Amino acid sequence: MSVTSRYRQAWEGFWREAPDGPQAVFWDAAPEVTAGLHVPLFAPHLADSGLPLVDLGCGNGTQTRFLAGRFPRVVGADIAAAAVGRARHADPAGRAAYRVLDAADKAEAQALHAELGDVNVYMRGVLHQCEPDDRQSLVDALAVLVGERGRVFLVELSEAARPVLGRLAQGPAGPPPKLAPVLRHGIAPGEVADAAVPRYLRSAGLTVLASGEAPLTTTESASDGTRIELPSRWLVAAGRAA
Repeated sequence: MSVTSRYRQAWEGFWREAPDGPQAVFWDAAPEVTAGLHVPLFAPHLADSGLPLVDLGCGNGTQTRFLAGRFPRVVGADIAAAAVGRARHADPAGRAAYRVLDAADKAEAQALHAELGDVNVYMRGVLHQCEPDDRQSLVDALAVLVGERGRVFLVELSEAARPVLGRLAQGPAGPPPKLAPVLRHGIAPGEVADAAVPRYLRSAGLTVLASGEAPLTTTESASDGTRIELPSRWLVAAGRAA
């Protein structure tokens, strides 16, 4: 089985079994504590806010629909058809467009770029789900999508998130209810060194414009009732003409 096939099967299985409803999935936090906090971080760095915005790894489209209210044309893309189906169902007004896309496949990225031209990309927590050998391919595809005028904003778990996830997964009562399905489907996050992310971007010909730290809010709560937040880092990078 190819890596892409394994990814697709894992995510298809996850989204087919995931419960419906808002905040039913571990990372499906409300936009007010996710994309709503991210837009002010990357918007000042956009060379052209009128470019299409691609929400890469859109899942059920919670953040996509939020972004569609702030940018003129938004496309949610995900490797799992089940996720894209949910996103479309949750957006009957068609505020955004949705499509199945293997973001690590350069040919698919080139086809989308041929259709949309240069785009801005929003990507939250996708890189750390990839196998090490596929991470550069994914970032190379980002460079194809943004072209010369686009920007990419990505948020990834930092190294400090790994022990937090480890404690959650190995607690006396087992992993929290919303984390357990993620682990069961074999899509547990891998470790990406903090220093590796900007290296992937530079190797793809992208220029890092800004970076910082921000927690990645989940929908799960600790035993004391506080919302679980995972340490994360964000970066904004520009295409070839920067």
